[in-house]
Amino acid sequence: MTFMVVRTSSCDHAQSPVRLVEQDTGREIGWVNRYLDREYVRRLADTTLRIYAHNLLHFVRWWESIHHTGDIVEGDLSESTLQDYLRSQSSLQPRPCGSTINDRIAVADRALRNEFPDAPCQIARGFHQAFLRRGPMGLGRSRSATSRLRVRTPKRTIVPLSIGEVSRFWSSFRTSRDLAIVGVMLLQGLRSMEVLALNRDDLLLSEGQLRVRGKGNKLRFVPLAPETVQLLDHYLRLERPHPCAAALFVSLKGTARGVRMTPAGLRSLFRYHRQTTGVTVANPHRFRHTFASDMIRAGISLPALMRLMGHADIQTTLHYAQITPQDVYLEYVRAVANCIHPLPVMPQ
Repeated sequence: MTFMVVRTSSCDHAQSPVRLVEQDTGREIGWVNRYLDREYVRRLADTTLRIYAHNLLHFVRWWESIHHTGDIVEGDLSESTLQDYLRSQSSLQPRPCGSTINDRIAVADRALRNEFPDAPCQIARGFHQAFLRRGPMGLGRSRSATSRLRVRTPKRTIVPLSIGEVSRFWSSFRTSRDLAIVGVMLLQGLRSMEVLALNRDDLLLSEGQLRVRGKGNKLRFVPLAPETVQLLDHYLRLERPHPCAAALFVSLKGTARGVRMTPAGLRSLFRYHRQTTGVTVANPHRFRHTFASDMIRAGISLPALMRLMGHADIQTTLHYAQITPQDVYLEYVRAVANCIHPLPVMPQ
């Protein structure tokens, strides 16, 4: 029995366009699609729905390997269902990373709770730990809570590009469009999908602002640096085709000239310049990391950086507030210069 994720063109605004079905018969996996419908009604982005669907596809394939069906009956669920699923992933080769396992388990847990709210709670000794959760702003009495079923993941390390790497990569671009794309990533901290989703109307050059639609279609306004304004102005005046689509960044050649640039096109662009310059670590998200690290070193406040980056939680922004060995050395030199005084001269 084979399962697959498909995209439909349904006119029902309460039904997710992303569906999980049997490949041979086209029969839908009801409990999975009902969860996707719920998330679609909550107006989650299509990208998020696809990620959820593929995570659940992996769970359904594992379930079918044991029960020979993709359907689930509440009586088949036990307290160790998700723990068994976790163990099966840990035995795969190549072994999935911890964050992938945690994402799959979290989505499967939510989908099962949505379909079977009275099913046995998932309990696994050694994975679940009790703790006290404080209220907002530390107010009120702390409440007891239990951690989720998850494996330990390594601490995330933010490694920005060096000045030399940025200079080498930047110097390889020849068109105004490509320079403008790298500019809004490096100088404004935009995600690659946010760059591709920009429209011409989102660019407010007279006000020095850029209207950005982030994750979950959340809207934010980003101030534009003078260098970014210059790069975008050059692109609009010199290279952007007329007429063309409403998109800001479009294809410049071939039959797709004037059509919105695709994710595949952006990946191809960066792949080519990585090979040309030898800066193998240069990718769109690494430019975002570099922007955040530069802002931290320049002394920007974390709440302001959170708004610029489009983060929903300041804890995500704190990942960028890391001290590199170079920062430690500079701080040490500054402290030594300020605090250590010359030794007094002893009288002869």
